[in-house]
Amino acid sequence: MKYIVGFLRIFVGIFFIISGFIKLNDPVGFSFKLKDYFAPDVLNLEFLVPFALVIALFVVIFEVLLGIMLIVGYAKKFTLWSLLLMIVFFTFLTFYSAYFNKVTDCGCFGDALKLTPWESFWKDVVLSIMILILFFGKKHIQPFFSKFGRTIIVFVSFIACMVFAYYVLQHLPWIDFRAYKIGANIQKGMEVPEGAPKPIFEYNWKFNVNGEEVIVTTNGDYPQQEGEFIGVETTEIQKGYEPPVHDFSIEREGENYTTQFLEAENLIVVIAYNLQNTEFDGYSNIKKETDRALELGYQVIGLSASSQEKTAQLVEDYKLNFKFYFCDETTLKTIVRSNPGILELQKGTIKQKLHWNDAQELQLEKKEKAIPAFDVGLKQRLDSIAVLDQRYRKLMQADTPEARKQMGEEMGLSEAEYNGNLWTMQEAIDSANMAFIERVFNEKGYPGISMVGEPTNTAAWYVVQHNPDKIPTYLPLIKKAGEEGELPFRLVAMMEDRYLMNEGKMQVYGTQGMSNDNGSYIWPIENPETVNERRKEAGFTQTIEEYAKDLFGEDFEYRALTLDDVNRT
Repeated sequence: MKYIVGFLRIFVGIFFIISGFIKLNDPVGFSFKLKDYFAPDVLNLEFLVPFALVIALFVVIFEVLLGIMLIVGYAKKFTLWSLLLMIVFFTFLTFYSAYFNKVTDCGCFGDALKLTPWESFWKDVVLSIMILILFFGKKHIQPFFSKFGRTIIVFVSFIACMVFAYYVLQHLPWIDFRAYKIGANIQKGMEVPEGAPKPIFEYNWKFNVNGEEVIVTTNGDYPQQEGEFIGVETTEIQKGYEPPVHDFSIEREGENYTTQFLEAENLIVVIAYNLQNTEFDGYSNIKKETDRALELGYQVIGLSASSQEKTAQLVEDYKLNFKFYFCDETTLKTIVRSNPGILELQKGTIKQKLHWNDAQELQLEKKEKAIPAFDVGLKQRLDSIAVLDQRYRKLMQADTPEARKQMGEEMGLSEAEYNGNLWTMQEAIDSANMAFIERVFNEKGYPGISMVGEPTNTAAWYVVQHNPDKIPTYLPLIKKAGEEGELPFRLVAMMEDRYLMNEGKMQVYGTQGMSNDNGSYIWPIENPETVNERRKEAGFTQTIEEYAKDLFGEDFEYRALTLDDVNRT
């Protein structure tokens, strides 16, 4: 018994130290796991959610200290009772999770080792037996060192744990066990290897056969069974391979940009997973580094799970020079334990990852696309104008008054604003925006990519496009910007076509359509037989036939019209 207790004392102590240290390395991650347990559909302890991080720190530090105290023999009675009560609680928790399938990962070893709920439960059962042996064989646990020596060891360990916890909270985990660690490629992490196990499902088909319910079980195929089909219940009996990176996507306004950004070079990503509890003090550091990145030729985007209206307000409040895209909150929390945090991506590979406290340590070098005359102030103003340009246009597109109300409240508008004359209010904004853009045109020329970067170089174009009476005046400037690569030429093509249509002339690229009481049609095109060649040269990816279907519906068939055809209608 003496030797068994001696072995288990060291084994259990080391086990608790390792388990506690892994979680202490990432207390924020462990606090996320505690919030899962506190959820209404699990333990229903929502009042503890605000204290999840404090509880996480207490638990993991206490876990490490118990392991050390057991090994050195400090406060033997207190230590053994604490171990016993802790393992009983954890065993109940893991059984509850496993039996009711509430929390699929207990978080016992953080992200270093993933255990299923039942694996976690049986692990705790084995540990419970070991601790019971220690409890009843406590007379064989003889302390190491003197009483003063043991006290010093425990005290120093406590201080070390506190210092380490403070460090990882102010920076990032010392060791990163996640799929988004530095050096990992996000695209490769999403791949499913050839021959990987696939999920296996069991289907219980229910039939009514002569008034009796008959259940036929298959692995997918519809059974050959007489009788009236009632329904089917599906059960996953074996999980398939799940790639380490999943639920990662980058979206904005219904469009998916995941592939575009994961294949981009020199990309800086700012992550603010939830603006409700973000550290606003961090955005001064973020702004300095992202402005520097833009000047050196990097592309900068933000990722957040908060609404576009809230992220736009954040951009406005802190004069940030990038826009936010949507990504799942749990995914963003997994990527970086900082809100906000900052990453460098090279074709989907994470090269740098920093807490906002360390943003100034972001290592950047001048790229070929560096903008020597980058105007940060002008970019900020144009980004604000781009938001205002769509302010009430979004509300005009709301399908119902309820949808408009919800959208208006998310934008922070009063009831009088979102129920008012939206077009009149938008026209006032358009007019003010145009006045500013005209001053920029007169003083600096077109604010293109070499002056304000992408996508801000399109802001002035949108303002002119929404002030059609100004198109004749500034179309030559817009065309010059497109020819010099300062602006995507497809936008130039759209403005030129709009100008020609407004003048009653034939358009060149086929970008303008009309709908009236007589139907819908593409405005007449000059030399329509070669329009698709011109569209391709201008940067359009669709033929005129494909574009017409997108504009007017799949049943629409494009037909080349003349001006006489249009005038007759």
